[in-house]
Amino acid sequence: MPLADMLHFDDRGLIPAIVFDAATSQPLTLCYLDRAALDRTLETGLVHVFRRSRGRVMLKGETSGHTQRVVDVLVDCEGNSLAIGVEQKVAACHAGYYTCYYRRYDKATDALEAQGKPVFDPDKVY
Repeated sequence: MPLADMLHFDDRGLIPAIVFDAATSQPLTLCYLDRAALDRTLETGLVHVFRRSRGRVMLKGETSGHTQRVVDVLVDCEGNSLAIGVEQKVAACHAGYYTCYYRRYDKATDALEAQGKPVFDPDKVY
């Protein structure tokens, strides 16, 4: 049975996926896949996402070249979300950081603080 038939997509036909670095388990990004994006991901071994803002399936890194090679696909207990382990090329974040989760909330100052440094200049890529 195809993986898509084992999953529960939402009423828009989407399923959320946490993408993480397979070597370190560091979360990289959260994306959404429809059946076509999931099929392309499984066929090519590269993460494809459904870009809600553009209303279409895209290769993650299509513009930047910062692709994600699939190492592992995990399905949650209810079949309504995925965790995809990847080998990340350069970075996952459009802001230039390796991970989209580069800001930590500091309760004492009630502020977000950047962790680490950008690994590329988004103005030169996008």
